[in-house]
Amino acid sequence: MNALGRIIAQRIRLQGPISLAAFMADALGHPEHGYYRRADPFGKAGDFITAPEISQMFGELIGLWCAEVWRLMGAPDAFRLVELGPGRGTLMADALRAAKVLPGFAAAASIHLVETSPALRERQEAALADRDVAWHDGFGDVPAGPMILVANEFFDALPVHQFQRTPDGWRERLVALDADRFVLAAARAPSPAEVLIPEAIRLSAPDGAVVEVSPAAISTARAIAERLEAEGGAALIIDYGHTAHGVGETLQAVRRHKYHDILADPGEADLTAHVDFAALADAARPHVAIHGPVTQGAFLKNLGIEMRARQLSQRATEEQRQDIESALHRLIGPAEMGTLFKVLALSDRGLAPPPGLENDAGTG
Repeated sequence: MNALGRIIAQRIRLQGPISLAAFMADALGHPEHGYYRRADPFGKAGDFITAPEISQMFGELIGLWCAEVWRLMGAPDAFRLVELGPGRGTLMADALRAAKVLPGFAAAASIHLVETSPALRERQEAALADRDVAWHDGFGDVPAGPMILVANEFFDALPVHQFQRTPDGWRERLVALDADRFVLAAARAPSPAEVLIPEAIRLSAPDGAVVEVSPAAISTARAIAERLEAEGGAALIIDYGHTAHGVGETLQAVRRHKYHDILADPGEADLTAHVDFAALADAARPHVAIHGPVTQGAFLKNLGIEMRARQLSQRATEEQRQDIESALHRLIGPAEMGTLFKVLALSDRGLAPPPGLENDAGTG
């Protein structure tokens, strides 16, 4: 058992089994041994690759989206450009470069990155060396003011609780110890977090069904929406997940681009779960307009990614053209990221529908 495993094991010995959400929070965010506190996990040498690392086209289109939203906001002289979980800073760097096409945007934007990893903050600082950047440990630390927020593959890393329907009702899955191994065990009594299970599922799911809920994701979506309601602006959430509430286990661990045991080697593998976009929308709807979710493929096509790929290919070598085509397919292909990943936008109710989602039937 590694160092973090020994810390968690001692906690379980003293306090009893813990929730999967608590285990996930420690595995990802422990101050010394958490996954996001250690070295850069991105890229071929890391554990996974995100859309901004696949192609500059992704960040460029997000930048143009932000610039158009700023124009729809009335082009305020100052606003907060916020990114949650900004990785290596690649998306923000590409976005700012593309957004220069709209005069005044760059000067009006103050950049705020919500990032807890010291290693990734260093990478972000290098990528954005020509800009003044403020870093924050949490969204609540971002100063007040009109805001455009981007969260790409952020919500999937927020801790989830798992519940299983039994003949005695819903029981939370806990992490327990069996000798020196972590194992899953059912709670003996109901959990207060059970109230977060969508009512239709809570009442009708069959015995054996498993459902995941994320109080952290719900509270973050609500906080963003309340901020937009009070200060104005829009938020763009891109992640993999499902558009409607559902049952099933999606929590997974990835290490060196391969699936890994979710309970093994805490802090050394990435832990993520599919995002419940319906839950995010439900949390935000009392405060803001909801746009989407739509698939990432549809969203990027609406923003003109195919045209951008053709533009890049015109001045590229044959090898570069193949790379551009491969990246395009990976970002929008139905069997790749195009369908699995979804896009949800939130905006203050006085704002016109943001680009890429204007004609979505889910807007409301």
